[in-house]
Amino acid sequence: MQSAEHVPLYSPYSGEEIALISSADEGMVDQAIAAAQAASPLMRKMPAYRRAAILENISLLLNERMEEAARIIALEAGKPIKTARGEIIRTIQTYKFAAEEAKRIHGETIPMDAAIGGEGRLAYTVREPLGVIGAITPFNFPFNLVAHKVGPALAAGNTVVLKPASQTPLSALFLAEIAEQAGVPPGALNVVTGSGAVVGDRLVRDPRVKAITFTGSPAVGIDIRNRAGLKRVTLELGSNSAVIVDRDVELDEVIPRCIFGAFAYSGQVCISVQRIYVVRERFDEFVRRFVMETRKLRGGDSLAEEADYSAMIHPKETQRALSWIQEAVEQGAKVVCGGELEGRVLQPTVLTEVPADCKVSCQEVFGPVVLIHPIDSVQQGIDLVNDSRYGLQAGVYTNHLATAMQAAEDLQVGGVMINDIPTFRVDHMPYGGVKESGMGREGVKYAVEELSEMKLVVMKR
Repeated sequence: MQSAEHVPLYSPYSGEEIALISSADEGMVDQAIAAAQAASPLMRKMPAYRRAAILENISLLLNERMEEAARIIALEAGKPIKTARGEIIRTIQTYKFAAEEAKRIHGETIPMDAAIGGEGRLAYTVREPLGVIGAITPFNFPFNLVAHKVGPALAAGNTVVLKPASQTPLSALFLAEIAEQAGVPPGALNVVTGSGAVVGDRLVRDPRVKAITFTGSPAVGIDIRNRAGLKRVTLELGSNSAVIVDRDVELDEVIPRCIFGAFAYSGQVCISVQRIYVVRERFDEFVRRFVMETRKLRGGDSLAEEADYSAMIHPKETQRALSWIQEAVEQGAKVVCGGELEGRVLQPTVLTEVPADCKVSCQEVFGPVVLIHPIDSVQQGIDLVNDSRYGLQAGVYTNHLATAMQAAEDLQVGGVMINDIPTFRVDHMPYGGVKESGMGREGVKYAVEELSEMKLVVMKR
């Protein structure tokens, strides 16, 4: 259905208009929710093997059109084309995982005679779909983060109303086309483009929507949680992810991984490396080699094969990141690499001596900026990592098992990566954070649990 109002969509790199996108009003959102509700009985009764087959079909069709999908990401999200291809490969895998999990949704038997008065009863649990799921997704992984919501929701027998990010609607509309070809029943997946103030707000308020799964900023996530009432809510929010580097590790492996974690997709990744804490005796060497390798990265048009990074999602975000860098410099920080614009592209930026209360240090940059600090010990690094309102993932490089185990126990985050960066994620692992990084877990199996309800059945003999 087309709305009367359309808004232009611009390329992050060139600034050129690339599409006109329908902007839904409340009436259109109501129609989408009604369609999802009408399709709920069919999805609820659909056998698991059919749900699995549909999700497998989505995976196969996406594989056939991989290059087309990758170019959509590069065009609308400004993600370098070689990085965009990697996202599509992950998305194909995510739908495969969802197809597999559709066949593994089960409960357990309960030994009722373990309690006095429980004799003579058979008890078991089943998991049932919630109904209509409202999915609100961000711009930075417009195919794969959508897959992490749509895939598990359909696998569990739910229907979905998907509100993609305003900057990345083309990928969601592409998915809707593929989903229809794959056999998703009419009404089971509805894509509604438009503003969060209209579409997102209606999804949160409408009682027909039984759950909201949201990835985005903490401010918006907290507002959703406050207004959602008794809806099930899964929130994947912000981060300020850190890496701790112990004195005895091999930097030949560590530095390339940290550079990838800091600057992949211009740092616009929820688990991007923003802070690096290096034990003092390795600090100077680490900074020197890190800067040397960073300067080898190449920026440019997101559609260019040689580009390692490109423009951030919007000029306003670029200016915000620049202002945060300038604030840090004014308070004594040193720019040892980058910090400048080339056209619309912010260069990968490395800062040292950054005061802890600067925005670039204590908030989420979501840009190509990384801070490197010396520390006296891994334990001091752990304390600094924990001194944050966020807690999504953290990385620790060490050759000492006791140090690794201590870090795993003490770090206040949802995931600890030993001898890797916090940016590591594969699509079937549990993924989510603590504190202002969110609540609930994604990773297909775990998202299925979030988007289904447990029912207990007790039969007296």
